[in-house]
Amino acid sequence: MHVKDNTFLITGAASGLGAATAERLVAAGGRVVLCDLSGAVDAHAQRLGKTARAARGDVTSGDDIQAAVDVAVELSDGRGLAGVVHCAGVVSVAKLVDREGNPADLEAYNRTIQINLVGTFNVMRLAAAAMAQNPAGEDGERGVIINTASIAAMDGQVGQCAYSASKAGVVGMSLPAARELSRHGVRVMAIAPGVFETPMMSEIPDEAAQALAAAVPFPKRLGRADEYARLAEQIITNPMLNGEVIRLDGGIRMQ
Repeated sequence: MHVKDNTFLITGAASGLGAATAERLVAAGGRVVLCDLSGAVDAHAQRLGKTARAARGDVTSGDDIQAAVDVAVELSDGRGLAGVVHCAGVVSVAKLVDREGNPADLEAYNRTIQINLVGTFNVMRLAAAAMAQNPAGEDGERGVIINTASIAAMDGQVGQCAYSASKAGVVGMSLPAARELSRHGVRVMAIAPGVFETPMMSEIPDEAAQALAAAVPFPKRLGRADEYARLAEQIITNPMLNGEVIRLDGGIRMQ
């Protein structure tokens, strides 16, 4: 699949990994629909120019994501939705039992699972249904789905039960979804970033962020959003990448 002249839906596109991916795909000649709850998504779409559209939406809402898919199909000028890069998500940190002996908040756990895991499934199901209607390209390909997991799915730390579980679910869906959607010519991949310079990282204390950066074997720094975007572009253009989770982490293994 080529990026040029094809249309991609990107969630979590107002900032961070999603914003960088939108920029990279537009630079490569693609068309993008930027979906995010934040009002900043409108300004970012305007900056990207006439091949970009904004679609405010919640990834857990079927109506919101269907509307975003419809915008992408309209923007495609008859070619259909070619791919989705799903970056929307939240970070949560909470111990099962805190220092005062109180149990973790169940609603906070549910919120993390709803956004990170159920939201991923929601975006996949609606994007895949649209892609299945596309005319088949080379090798019968009709589309590609790229989800965002995390190294926390494999190397979860203390306090990450909710976050690790939600991202482990994303990892667990990759292969069965790829197998199921193969009959439609739709590939499914996941990227598992390590510690990256994103707005989510700002929620972590500076001392902890510096310690994480120092723990990366090489390069000894936080990842950059465009490095995620570069991998997303490679996945789009390489048809043999399917049903797999790629760690993008500089070799770090969380303790």
